[in-house]
Amino acid sequence: MTWLGQKPDTEPVRPIPPATAISPQVASHPVAGDSGERMASPKVASIGKSLHVKGELTGNEDLAIEGTVEGTIALNGYNVTIGPTGHVVADIRAKSVVVGGQVNGNISADDRVEVAATGTMVGDVRAPRVVLVDGARFKGRIDMDTKSGPGALVAVPAASRVMGNSSISHDDTHAYASATKR
Repeated sequence: MTWLGQKPDTEPVRPIPPATAISPQVASHPVAGDSGERMASPKVASIGKSLHVKGELTGNEDLAIEGTVEGTIALNGYNVTIGPTGHVVADIRAKSVVVGGQVNGNISADDRVEVAATGTMVGDVRAPRVVLVDGARFKGRIDMDTKSGPGALVAVPAASRVMGNSSISHDDTHAYASATKR
């Protein structure tokens, strides 16, 4: 368009690039909220793929394991995540545990234990909520009765439902449990 005898702009039209999918990013630094206060970022310790740790791990923060850990892990009140490349030969005590790699040892959690589709767990689990995702590998016992003693056999009827065997009654639970211990 010309304005009082001026020449029109000859700037070329720039093509608009196509929109690309943007994956949500987690802020690595605290972000200020609407009220101007700083929000606390979660503390997560990480054991990388090339690390091998032997001994007792304790602490007051969440833990992500991609490497190898042998010994014991005691993070009461915190979360433990074993990634797909993680290998743990240890007993674990935590608030919640997600197994995406391999675990050989017992897990005791205050909230929940999840064995992901990429996870392999060999050992006993004690937690009020237990999730075995389709494709997960598990060998051991599950105790979801956190109010009773260590000899509780609550998981046996649940195991029979998973296997599709509905012929096991409550009276057969003890016989079934002793038959599976071999």
